[in-house]
Amino acid sequence: MLGAHGILGWIIIGGLAGAIAKALMPGRDPGGCIITIILGIAGAVFAGYLGQMLNFYGPNDAVGFIGAIVGAFIILFIYRLIARRR
Repeated sequence: MLGAHGILGWIIIGGLAGAIAKALMPGRDPGGCIITIILGIAGAVFAGYLGQMLNFYGPNDAVGFIGAIVGAFIILFIYRLIARRR
């Protein structure tokens, strides 16, 4: 169970990972600061899930910052594909 510090940590790391993923991906991005944080958090969760499925991480291991950025990059790519179709 996450405490207040854990949730704040997810928001900070997620925001940084989302901002770096947006900076690395060329083109115009739909969404603002809140979307960036949400994409970063979703990217970290996605990277953790994928890492566990590929046996890179154990069930209680935390995803590294690079993994969170890669996950956010993938989520941002999918988000752009969906947003472009509307």
